[in-house]
Formats: sequence, C-alpha cells, structure tokens
Amino acid sequence: MQITLLFLSDVYLCMSSLFSTCLYIRYSRRALLLRAISDPNTILLHYNSMSVNKRSLKRQKESPSSAGGKQPKLTAERGRESGWLLREVTELRKAAQGCEFNKKRLRYLSSTQKIKQGSNGVLYWMSRDQRVQDNWALIYAQQLALAEKLPLHICFCLVPRYLDAAYRQYAFMLKGLQEVATECKSLDIQFHLLSGEPEQNLPTFVKNWNFGAVVTDFNPLRIPLQWIETVKKHLPSDIPFIQVDAHNVVPCWEASEKLEYGARTIRGKITKLLPEFLTEIPLVDTHPHSASKTAKPVNWEKLLSSLEVDRSVGEVEWAQPGTSAGMAMLESFIDQRLRFFATHRNNPNCDALSHLSPWLHTGQLSAQRVVRQVKREKNASESVASFTEELVVRRELADNFCFYNHNYDDISGAYDWAKKTLQEHAKDTRQYLYTKEQLENAKTHDQLWNAAQRQLLSEGKMHGFLRMYWAKKILEWTGSPEEALSIAIYLNDRLSLDGCDPNGYVGCMWSVCGIHDQGWAERPIFGKIRYMNYAGCKRKFDVAQFERKYAAIKEISKKDIKKSL
Repeated sequence: MQITLLFLSDVYLCMSSLFSTCLYIRYSRRALLLRAISDPNTILLHYNSMSVNKRSLKRQKESPSSAGGKQPKLTAERGRESGWLLREVTELRKAAQGCEFNKKRLRYLSSTQKIKQGSNGVLYWMSRDQRVQDNWALIYAQQLALAEKLPLHICFCLVPRYLDAAYRQYAFMLKGLQEVATECKSLDIQFHLLSGEPEQNLPTFVKNWNFGAVVTDFNPLRIPLQWIETVKKHLPSDIPFIQVDAHNVVPCWEASEKLEYGARTIRGKITKLLPEFLTEIPLVDTHPHSASKTAKPVNWEKLLSSLEVDRSVGEVEWAQPGTSAGMAMLESFIDQRLRFFATHRNNPNCDALSHLSPWLHTGQLSAQRVVRQVKREKNASESVASFTEELVVRRELADNFCFYNHNYDDISGAYDWAKKTLQEHAKDTRQYLYTKEQLENAKTHDQLWNAAQRQLLSEGKMHGFLRMYWAKKILEWTGSPEEALSIAIYLNDRLSLDGCDPNGYVGCMWSVCGIHDQGWAERPIFGKIRYMNYAGCKRKFDVAQFERKYAAIKEISKKDIKKSL
C-alpha cells in the first residue's frame, strides 16, 4: 500500500518522488529533456534562450518568496464547472475505443500463451492497480475475453497483514475497492474478493471457476514478486499467465533492462519511449458476455470491522478513497495549484502540490491519465514540465531501483561509496539519541521535525521537502545507519497513506544511503551523504509558520483515534 514524492529546489537534487521534489530547471540540456517529456510528440526541439520574458519576471516579482510572505490565492480557473475533468476524460476514452494494445506492456509468465478452450471466463487478478478505467491490465483482459466470447472476472486477494500497514491504509484501500466492485457490477464484470494469501487461494480459485487465462498487474516489491512466483508454479500448465505493467507509463522492463544509477541515466531512455507509450487510454465498456455463475457479494462494513490490523492509526479526513475522489483531487490540482507548482512546491506553507500520492499508490488513479491531463494545460508550461519529471521519471526510477535491486530497503543495497562512508562514521558521537517511540510521538528537541511528524501522524502525509529533512535527521539522531533506515521505513509504512511503496523505499534510501545521489563534503555521522539542517530550512521557507500550524497537535492518542473511527 503515496506516491509520494520528493522535490528539491536549486540547491538540492532529489532522487525520489516519495519526497515530492524535483530539480529546478537551470541548464539548457535539462530544459530540453523536460520539454520532450512534457510533449512526447515533439520531434525537433528548439531552445531559444535561458532568459525569461518580461511577463515571467513580473510574475516572479509579484509572487511570494520561498521564505515567507503572502501566499498565492488559489482560485479555480474561470469557465470550468465542477466535474469538467471526468466529462472530458470520458469523451477521450470513448474516442480511443478500438485502439491497438501495445504488446510491449505485457510479458508472459507461463510457457502457454493460448487461452484454454472450453473455459468459463478470463480472470484479471487485481493487485497494485485498483481501478476499472485507465487500467491497461484490465483492458487487455477484456480484449482476451471479447476475442473468445467469454465472461470477464476480477479478483482481489485481501491479505490479513502487509508489512507495517495499519487500519489507515487498509480502510483507504478497501473503500476504494468497494467503488471498483460497484463499477464492475454496472459493467457486467464479476468482482470477487478472496481472503488470504494469493498463493494459498488463487490457484484453487482459478481451477474451480475454470478460467482460461489469468492476467495480473506489476509490482516490483519483494512480497508481490514472491506471490507471482508461487502462483505461477501452482496454476494449471495449460492456462496462460500474463503480467501487464499498468502502473508505469513506460513499462519497467521496457524503460531499462538494468539497475539505473540515477535520474540522469534513465531520463533519456524514458523520454525516447514516451511517444510510443504515453497514448490515450480506451474505455473499459460494458462486457457483452455474462457469467452464468456470479461472484459472492461482499459485506464491506463487516469486512472493515473484522480487520485485525493496528487500529490506533486511524483514517484521515482530507483524502477520500476511490477513483472518483482521486479524479476530483486531480481536477482541483489542475484548476487551483498546478500553475504554482514550479515556483512554490518546496514551500510547506504553500498549497502547491498535487496531493495525489494516496490514489497513485493504491492504483486508484492512473499516472498515465494524470500526466496526459496535466499536459493538456497550456498556460503552465514550466509547472507541467516539472510535475511530469516527478511523476514519470522520478517515480519510474523508483520502480527500476526496487525491481533490479532486491535489497532496496537495506543498507546492503546502497552504493559502495555510501556503505563505506557510513561505516567509517558509524561510531561518531551523536549529540542527540532518540528511540523509535520518541520519534513516532514527535518528542525531539527540534520543533520543525516534530511538526512534520505530527503532520504525518494526523494527516497520513508529510510535505515532500520536509520528508527529506525528516529522514536525514533520523540518521543524525539514532545509533547507526541501519537503525535509522529501519525506523524511517517503519514510520513511513505505518503512518503514510502512500507507505509500502517503491517511492517510499527509494526516498528513505536516498536520505540515509545516498541512493541516486553523489558524495558530498564529508562531515560527522553523515560522512559523504548529503546533509540538511534547520538553518537551511529557514532559508527556504517560514519555518515558524509551519511549526505553529502543527504545534497544537501534540499527540494522537489511541483514545482520540478510536473516537474518530
């Protein structure tokens, strides 16, 4: 179960979209690449000048500084009524009906490729991409079913526990799946919810329902990959097992066949492939072949009440689950915040971010849909380029890291120079040492860090710029790099709506281990790992303002959370 997403301004280069940051475009070569990303159909790129025009200069002078000042007024774009985005997207999907499916999006996991004859349907095993529309895996499953005139089924395997995910993440996921089930019913697609580990239930389910093919989506993390391998061994040998990367714009195995060193090494590869893959997505329409045997209805209220996960981490109010809510958040981003993204994204006091990471993480929104809609905006070109860099290049770099590095959440997965420098400074004296419990409860001497942690506790998110500072201070205040990485991952997976995600692991590895970064000036504890401090944050934004905002949230007690459930 965040996208989230890292951003850095001029001084800082961020390597993970967990922290929601992106490099300011200062050099012409980078600018050319970002223009190519924002418009993949561009064949000839022409770079005129690095100077800005008078209108841009005037906007910069009138805009508030990153260290404080009056915040920009966020108002909806005139001429658009609420709900315009969904109406527009629906028409775009219909117009794309009948387009050819790019087979590079899929890979066969079985030796068999032909659908079993005499079967009773095609099954899409939904896992990472929990939506009906804009889902290439479901689109391909429906195309297979239509070709054979078979019913179409979807199943989701609900595991009792997943890493450190708590009730907050499970409730968001299940309420989103409830919307999926409702939409499936309207399209005559059968939705099944299976309880338990996939390897224990899925092969038997496939045999009992006599499915002729199984399609699933892609997740580069260790546990989902293990599920895939085990299910593959136990599926009938005459049934094709097909995996479709419905999460990335450019399929992970197509973007690169190896572990990439950083954004600079993968950016050009992805940019080159965008014209082929960043296409319009066709509609998943009503399925014409009904199933003679229907799925068992799901009692969603009972299911939520029976979850045996940690309920002390409760739901949040700002993020409503489901694709519909995700589309509404995307609409508000395009209308209200996108034009401020390039200039204000690193200011935690300014609401300039997309806030889409919970829906992107659970797959309730398609990153491809998001970037296509953002690209349609013609009056915010700098923001569109910056946002696309984050959503496509940085986010898919995280999938690359986790897919090709099995130690993506461990110090052993760091570069040799980083492991060496961290080891050399492992015994350096720490001025402050905090336990995992003290950190989780925001009980440190640093009020900015405490405020950021309180935001994570109460909202299930943290501003991207502060997430870098947050993780790096954990390295500074714990006994070893290993302990720091473990605590950072634990807190993110447990509290963040976009936890348990490649972006989260890469973000923590970037902060603690220098992944996708380079060596910097050597200093105590950090060695050559990039350093951040309180004074640096004060130069970036009004720290006191952010501290005041979250000062009142001293502690999220179990009693208060139970009242909110």
